[in-house]
Amino acid sequence: MTRRNFVSYGTGLLAASVVTDASTARAAAAETSSLSATTVHRIKADGVSVFYRQAGQVDAPVILLLHGFPTSSIQYRELIPRLADHYRVIAPDLPGFGFTEVPAQRGYHYSFANLAKTMIAFTAALQLNRYALYVFDYGAPTGFRMAMSHPDGVTASRRTSETACEIASSLSLLSYLHRIRQKDSR
Repeated sequence: MTRRNFVSYGTGLLAASVVTDASTARAAAAETSSLSATTVHRIKADGVSVFYRQAGQVDAPVILLLHGFPTSSIQYRELIPRLADHYRVIAPDLPGFGFTEVPAQRGYHYSFANLAKTMIAFTAALQLNRYALYVFDYGAPTGFRMAMSHPDGVTASRRTSETACEIASSLSLLSYLHRIRQKDSR
């Protein structure tokens, strides 16, 4: 197959998938319109201006989503509103990523220990005493350091590593959190 045939074949497949997925897209748009809105905020913590996304009721159980490399809280843009009906969902941008700003004069040393220190200060600034952790990639060593230094504050943790399994892991997180919520309501 020549390059030209390959490109033509691929373009034809793309056009066919767009046509067949039109009803799926309409259904997804309808579902999205009923999901909770995600808002963006900033807060000072550990000398850093931490950017974060949030959705859900302020008095609901908290889930803290820590992203991986090389992304930011935008990684969770689809998951946040899906969890927000039952949880307060917070997804910060780790220092060095996304919209979080670290002043040069702060002399920040980028390590997992310091990322955890900043995220602990972030949770304190938001007055989060108890939260479940959902971590991916760089978020994992950061979140686990948080859990080690504040074990009473972490109610649950879920780690995903393989990008290909991220959607399945998100669905299993929903199931897992549902079981925890049922257990806590007894």
